[in-house]
Parts: sequence; structure tokens; C-alpha cells
Amino acid sequence: MNTAARSKFLSGDTFFRLALASCASLILLIVIGMVVVMTNNSWLSIKEFGIGFLYGTTWDPIKGQFGALPFIYGTIVSALLAVLIATPLSIAVAIFFVEQAPKSIARPMAFLVELLAAIPSVVYGLWAIFVLAPFLREYVYPPLQTYLGWLPFFSGSATGLGMLTGGIILAIMITPIITAVVRDVLEAVPMTQREAALALGATDWEKTRIVLANASSGIAGAVILGLGRAIGETMAITMVIGNRPQISASLFEPGYTIASVIANEFTEATGELYISALVEMCLILFVVTFVVNAFAKLLILSVGNKNTAAG
Repeated sequence: MNTAARSKFLSGDTFFRLALASCASLILLIVIGMVVVMTNNSWLSIKEFGIGFLYGTTWDPIKGQFGALPFIYGTIVSALLAVLIATPLSIAVAIFFVEQAPKSIARPMAFLVELLAAIPSVVYGLWAIFVLAPFLREYVYPPLQTYLGWLPFFSGSATGLGMLTGGIILAIMITPIITAVVRDVLEAVPMTQREAALALGATDWEKTRIVLANASSGIAGAVILGLGRAIGETMAITMVIGNRPQISASLFEPGYTIASVIANEFTEATGELYISALVEMCLILFVVTFVVNAFAKLLILSVGNKNTAAG
């Protein structure tokens, strides 16, 4: 290769590296820009309420009193309910796809499950209003009240719209996500481990337990990823959670989430302090979701590194 051709080749390679670095830097700048803008627009609320904004329980725009605790409580409780319901189902479905079902059945079924994740959340919300909530109100909540009504979690009146309904619809929405990630994690476990377990006389259940133990970090990452999705969900849970800023032990009572209050009230906010408080809610939601998803990514990467070292 002559000098001119080599120089042209190196300049093209340099341009390619710079282009890729620019794209990566752009994503980072966008994230930093979002944080800066939200912090700047919420600064009035931060100065006015300080750390008390996080544990304040009063949300009264007319009096200019804003506290985020009822919304933080509703977000955490509904997301945890969703994860508690979705995790066993998702892991069971993923085990069936990877360890039990024939390929001719597993692949199309897995494709259909993953398609559920592409359904818009507003569709889930409408289905929850017209189908899920009436069904729960008529056939599920009355037995819970009859047999478990002595617990504070199942006391009070069940209208079909409340914290538990919100948790259930979130569980339905995050099940495909957790299932898809857990399936990929299980498939990443080396086949030699399965063969070794069977060669030593292990049953199918014992072999599956070994696979699950090796994939535990990735499964935890998938669950946390689903948790992050549940925390940030807006439209579906807004339609069924009841949208009342209160803290109640009863899962039948209405609640409110950070995403819901932003969606419901941002267009109606007029005062500067009101808008600033809502933007601070955005900042809280952004930070929580970012941390949860970053933690999930680290856990998923750890199982890949562990399998590489084992190989």
C-alpha cells in the first residue's frame, strides 16, 4: 500500500472512530442535559421545601403545599406488588421455554410472549378498566375480604380501582419483559453444566435447580429490570389505581404514583411553585429509574462474566 492510500485509509478509520465516539458522547450529553434541565426547573421547589419535600404528606396546589411521600409510597407499593406477582410466573414460563418445551413449541410461544411487551400501555389500561377491574371486584376481592379481611391489607371497601388492581395490571405488563430476559439468561448457561448434572444422575428438577443457581445473578437483574419498568409506568396504572394522594395499609384503597400525578396534573399546573414541584417529581422518578436499571444491567453482565470464566 502506497503512502497516499495508507494516509487515506487511516483518515477514514479516524473519521469512523470519531463518529462512533460522537454518537456515544451524544447519548451521555442528552442524559446530563435532562438532569440539568429538570434540576434547574425544579430549583424553586427544592429551595422552598428542601428535603422535606420527600417526606411531606400534603399535596394542596391551592395552598402551595407539596409533599411527595404519598406518591413515593404508591409508586413503591404498586411496583413491589407487580414484581411479587410477576416474578414466579415469569421464571416458570422461562424455565418451560428453555428446559422443557420442544423447540417447535418454545420458539413461537416465546415470540408471542415477547409481543405482549409491545402492546401500548393505554390498551392495557382500557382493558383493566372494562375487564380486569370488574372481574376482580366481583370474583376475587370478596373472597379476600371474607377470609383475609382481618388483615389490614384486605380491609375496607373494594371498588375494583385501587392499589392492588394497579399492581396486578403492572404485573401483567412486566411479565413478558422478565420472561424474555430470564429466558436469555438461562440459555446463556453452558450446556455442559446440564450434561454434567444428568451424567451424575440428577433428575430434571435437580438439573433445573443447578441451572437456576448459575443464572441467579441474571435472574435478579431481570427482576430489577421489570421493577424499573413498573416504577416508570404511567397510563395503565393511572387508569386503575384511583389517583388519591393518601397512604393506606389497605390494598383495596386508591393510591397515587409519581408518574400518574405528573401525567394528570402537569397540563393543569399554573403557578411557578406548582410546576416546579411537578418537575421535582420528574427528577425523583428519573433518578430512581436510572439507578434501578443500572443495577439490573450490572447484575445481567455479572452472569455473563461468570459463565465466561467457567467456560
